[in-house]
Amino acid sequence: MGDDLAQLRVRAAELADLHGVTGLLHWDQHTTMPPAGGATRAERLATLDAVTHARLTDPALGRLLDALEPRLRDEDPDSNDVRLARRLRRDHEKAVRIPAELSAELTRAASLGQEAWLDAHQAGDFGRFRDALERQVELRHRYVALFGEAEHPYDVLLDDYEPGMRTAEVVPVLAELRDGLVPLVQATAGPDEEPRNAGVFAGPWDVATQRHAVLDVLGAIGYDPDAWRLDPAPHPFAMGMGPGDTRITTRYDEHDFGMALYSVLHEFGHGLYDARHAPELARTTLDAPASLAVHESQSRMWENLVGRGRPFCVWVLPRLRETLGGGLPPGLDADGLFRAVNAVSRSLIRVEADETTYNLHVVLRFELELALIDGTLAVDDLPAAWNARMLSDLGVEVADDREGVLQDIHWGMGAIGYFATYTLGNLVAAQLWRRLRADVPDLDAAIETGDFAPLREWLGEHVHRHGRKFDTRELLARVTGEGLSPQPFLGYLRAKLKDTGALPPGA
Repeated sequence: MGDDLAQLRVRAAELADLHGVTGLLHWDQHTTMPPAGGATRAERLATLDAVTHARLTDPALGRLLDALEPRLRDEDPDSNDVRLARRLRRDHEKAVRIPAELSAELTRAASLGQEAWLDAHQAGDFGRFRDALERQVELRHRYVALFGEAEHPYDVLLDDYEPGMRTAEVVPVLAELRDGLVPLVQATAGPDEEPRNAGVFAGPWDVATQRHAVLDVLGAIGYDPDAWRLDPAPHPFAMGMGPGDTRITTRYDEHDFGMALYSVLHEFGHGLYDARHAPELARTTLDAPASLAVHESQSRMWENLVGRGRPFCVWVLPRLRETLGGGLPPGLDADGLFRAVNAVSRSLIRVEADETTYNLHVVLRFELELALIDGTLAVDDLPAAWNARMLSDLGVEVADDREGVLQDIHWGMGAIGYFATYTLGNLVAAQLWRRLRADVPDLDAAIETGDFAPLREWLGEHVHRHGRKFDTRELLARVTGEGLSPQPFLGYLRAKLKDTGALPPGA
């Protein structure tokens, strides 16, 4: 078994390296690549995908896994070797269904789609993106057809981001969440769209000042300048390249410092997860997230449960007064900051939405994706359907495509099946947070004094170090003893809104 395991680890290391190089090319495309390089980058990525696909679908890998299977049956089911074989088996069996030509074309279309989205977004013209999106949908239909036994066509796409999850599980969870959120929004949101964070971060702020301020916050919560970097991007994201190389981005808005602050907190959560997988998992393909829901749970936890919590507001306000050099409202205190950053407002933009309304944006996108995939919605009808749902679900009118159907890059990059994981991540975050607070009863006091080590250590031990050894269901059950549920999130949200005064105590 030793030689076979050694061979499996070599193959896993190659796959991990190839994924890392692909990630680096994607990061560069979103941050520093000249705009004219899009077509060339698409071909480079397609070629790299073909190489990766060939390694993953190699019949020799299948034979190696077959040989190891009976020998690993008596091993600890939680051992790294057993979990590695199980995960690679799943990856291999899914990949062998996909022709190399289609895999490369999916990668090529994703790269070209991003460029088309950027052009259309800048122009505010859906017509410039329409053909690229139709191509993405067409390719997804071809992809789904390879898995004819799926209960629902969307299951195949969802599984790419949330392994093992099914549409039939997600639909009722999101419906229950929506039923709980709508009355909360009606009870707490003003009649009109209001400034984000109640306007407390209104500018003008120059970019250099904002960068200085967010780097100060990042340094205090765990950002290591020798192993991390921060760059601007049109749509903030994070990417872990491997041990010692974590990349996060943010977007600077000269009229709203809150955009940069909460973007870096969000992306820091992603980056911390990527950076803290157990060292023995490096270059095994287990050094990856359990799922995008778990990944998102980490970013939303730092952005909202930490960053919009009262203890954080107590700690961060004096630091911001110092690093921003004035500009915050002079009478603003920690209680006022806490109320402002949790203000509820009906808004057009998902990434700028408050914690209460955010998931309604996600449900809208999820249901539109379902309709695109099951054929009940045509690409040409998407902008009108989007606008109608924004009015019915969130009570806001969409003025143009830039603030409507073009606001997210995901469909351009072919990430269809992705959106539900944002909300699933919020639910997982709330369930983990409840367990965390029970295990670390003095957490609030630590955060108030700027001691984030207990939080990082708990997350590292219970979530980060495992990588993708456990899927979402198993990780959640191991840490909390619970299955996925929207009720802890709704309970947390109601309690916070009562604490801010937005929701009456008896509501």
